[in-house]
Amino acid sequence: MAHALSPFERDHRRVVRPRPYDHPDARRLTNELYLEQLARYAAADAPIDAVEDFAPPKGLFLVAYADGVPCACGGIRTYGPGVAEIKKMYVAPAFRGHGLGRRILAALERAGQANGAVRFILETGSRNTEALALYARAGYRPIPAYRDRDATINRALAKDTTTPEQSADC
Repeated sequence: MAHALSPFERDHRRVVRPRPYDHPDARRLTNELYLEQLARYAAADAPIDAVEDFAPPKGLFLVAYADGVPCACGGIRTYGPGVAEIKKMYVAPAFRGHGLGRRILAALERAGQANGAVRFILETGSRNTEALALYARAGYRPIPAYRDRDATINRALAKDTTTPEQSADC
């Protein structure tokens, strides 16, 4: 049985663009992430991070588009010397399963490495099995919590790199 190509099967129709964290598309996607986390955990961090945290040169925020529709996002910000934190990774439900999270993660890691990061840290929910699997495939490993978070809800992960070749490109 033939099927129509999804937006992510047509690479020429999907793009990832840097956007300010307060861009309307970024706000829409981070609000969707917030609502999804609220439904899953009955608590969530509101998307009120400082716009400057995700502005070059110390940060970057990316929005992915499929046929012009914003459908995924992710950000990176400097956490400390040589350390960058991945934040606000989200793929809208209708667009999951096509490698977009991996693509955004790889782009964020490349940007972090270009800015001197050799270690990447992040947090994700303990019930977010899809995200945990993505990060494990990309080389992230569990670490002790680096923020004051409930370990029954949150998982802290890190990836140490020394060369640009050690990004999430698989």
